[in-house]
Amino acid sequence: MDAPRYRALMRHQAGAVAIIAAGRTGSRGGLTATAFSSLSDNPPTLLVCVQRKSGTHGVIVAAKSFSVNILAREQQALAERFSGKGGVTGEHRFEGGAVWETLATGAPVLSGALASLDCELLDEHQFSTHSIFIGRVIDGRFRGEGEPLLYFRNDYWDIGAR
Repeated sequence: MDAPRYRALMRHQAGAVAIIAAGRTGSRGGLTATAFSSLSDNPPTLLVCVQRKSGTHGVIVAAKSFSVNILAREQQALAERFSGKGGVTGEHRFEGGAVWETLATGAPVLSGALASLDCELLDEHQFSTHSIFIGRVIDGRFRGEGEPLLYFRNDYWDIGAR
């Protein structure tokens, strides 16, 4: 199986869209991802998969914490910004109107996300081009209402409009 064919197959798995963010103001990094998952509820842990050559990778390692911010359908422009669309990188991705706060670990947390999980980095496993980061959820919050932003077949989906 070659990489392009594998990616084509995986595009058929619908996934929630999140922004993984880390660092302190002035040296933050963030990226759009669907490669995150709950690992356990005892203790509350999750995993995220981040390409090692991503600018955010080193920020997570240095900060020893990160957040997972699950996006609502009206946050598609933010998802595109953090995916690198338009060439925006690093700290500049946090500009442009979105409100970023911090919880227990100090990682950037998106105000208005469907849910935000604030994690301390417990472990890192390297595999091929990516690292699997395991984070213990220290704090979090969620909105009571809202529809998720999904990614399916290489496009963003609003399930209410389809």
